[in-house]
Amino acid sequence: MDAGFEAHLRTDGVRFDAADAELLRTIDEAGSLNRAADALGRSYSRAHQRLTDLEESVGPLVVRQRGGSGGGGSRLTDDARDLLARFERLRAEFTGTARVEETVLSGRVGAREGELVSVDTPAGRVRALAPESNSGRSDDATGTTPDGTPVQVAVRADAVTLHDPTDAPAEAATSARNRFAGVVVGLDRGEAVARVLVDVGADEGVAALVTASSVEQLGLQEGVDVVASFKATATRASHREA
Repeated sequence: MDAGFEAHLRTDGVRFDAADAELLRTIDEAGSLNRAADALGRSYSRAHQRLTDLEESVGPLVVRQRGGSGGGGSRLTDDARDLLARFERLRAEFTGTARVEETVLSGRVGAREGELVSVDTPAGRVRALAPESNSGRSDDATGTTPDGTPVQVAVRADAVTLHDPTDAPAEAATSARNRFAGVVVGLDRGEAVARVLVDVGADEGVAALVTASSVEQLGLQEGVDVVASFKATATRASHREA
């Protein structure tokens, strides 16, 4: 089980995410599932099956009308509008928190690989996008970030995923190659979103944003062991004074 930032709701095992919200909103605007599928570039059969799966979990979301002078169509139920409102509140809370939440680790460049650098930090080696030069190009592309260069690496809380150590995917099975075992040292819960601080052995803990439901599913609380992971492409290195 892992907990990441992407906003979603989960009901009876069915996940409701941004793509599902877009489908419902487009049905509402277009007036039918068929026209909504066309507008979104999705097949009607797949859109219909997804709507069926959601309705089996949360109840009727669309009222379908056939024939008549207007040619039939579809409209959202009150439950569907409530579901959309809940999702938008969740996403707004995520977005507002994510704007200011960032973890910064200091270290030195240990190796280079194309546009990426490996940075040795107190928490361990972090792979990140190379610093940018004054020209706006990656320093790594021009070879101007030599080994040993002091840098700092930053990763946003919305890019960090938390895993149960017993259920964390193998490194080869995920693109999030920055992985650190740690322990939860802080947990601030909101109505829908929680900020989790994980001690990974550095001066600063790694901050992550997860849904409130993920807190329950992972059993997150202070003292619980977790694995924090994030992609190299979500991590930016920048120059710092030695």
